[in-house]
Amino acid sequence: MDAEPGSVSATDAPGHGTGPVVKGDGDVVFSVHHLWKVFGPRADRVPGDSSLASLSGAELRERTGCTAAVRDVSFDVRQGEVFVVMGLSGSGKSTLVRCLTRLIEPTSGELEMDGEDVRSMDKSTLRELRRHRASMVFQHFGLLPHRSVLDNVGYGLEIQGVGKDERRAKAADFIEKVGLTGLENRRPSQLSGGQQQRVGLARALAVDPEVLLFDEPFSALDPLIRRDMQEEVVRLHKEEGRTMVFITHDLSEALTLGDRIALMRDGRIVQLGTPEEIVGSPADDYVRDFVRGVPREQVLTVRRAMRPAEGNEAEEGQTLSPATLISDAIEVVVRSGAAARVVEDGRCLGIVDHACLLAVVARLDERGVAA
Repeated sequence: MDAEPGSVSATDAPGHGTGPVVKGDGDVVFSVHHLWKVFGPRADRVPGDSSLASLSGAELRERTGCTAAVRDVSFDVRQGEVFVVMGLSGSGKSTLVRCLTRLIEPTSGELEMDGEDVRSMDKSTLRELRRHRASMVFQHFGLLPHRSVLDNVGYGLEIQGVGKDERRAKAADFIEKVGLTGLENRRPSQLSGGQQQRVGLARALAVDPEVLLFDEPFSALDPLIRRDMQEEVVRLHKEEGRTMVFITHDLSEALTLGDRIALMRDGRIVQLGTPEEIVGSPADDYVRDFVRGVPREQVLTVRRAMRPAEGNEAEEGQTLSPATLISDAIEVVVRSGAAARVVEDGRCLGIVDHACLLAVVARLDERGVAA
């Protein structure tokens, strides 16, 4: 099923504002409006010509010889959030993240970081942005084979002109943070794939960037190591609260890491929202098919299961946060044998008990989508 034309912004995405408050409700770091990236002859004519911009990918290639990798995309990335861009191969997600720092030059649209126009930056300013403010972690680690782990982690600091003793001390701190203490003097060839990716992560962190940009960094790792690295990113984010933009084709990874997820297809964002919004309220059949196999009770929260309090139920009993997953709430209610209150800021929002929790799970099993 084709995605609907046009862009989806953070404010008009399906489900926006109906789910729980997410991390990153602060200042906007990246602001993207009507961004296009078109490859091919006279690419700049495509975004401004409605007769071309509305064509499918195949039709556009046939008529113009151009490929629109990113089509009229708009979103904001908020300070402190993990913003995930997800899509299958060819959806435009990697091109999009490279446009954010102009590793790939956008064809048209507006692109700001902290209110500064990235598209108008000269080479010197852009170089400073990439070195100091937005650090990239790629799928292929790009480690220097003749250098030790310590010197690889400190390489970005060396480029910045930091003295040897200072950069080695900082590098050692971040080696410890990513769990590689004792491996400082090894070469990349002496490390496993997961260890090499940790070196790449430590190198990105060492330059103290405002934003970390991840382009499918774990896709080449085997499943167990990949899960370990996902947990490492979650842990580091909790400790540092750093803004992250994470590109992946893996839905499980997106749901694990993302505060918000932008799901792309054919260069467009077809839905943008929290994991609960994406899974619980799919925007169209494409998104619905994408999330069909997700164990929804492990993504949806008790907000979708609670009922109004009756009598004195709001006054007594165990409490749950509105962000509690349905699967966790089932465990609590079964263990205690009693209903639980859903409480936020001292106010009872509703009640969850055996009946309403099981009713939600039954609807999920029958329909594949939460009611």
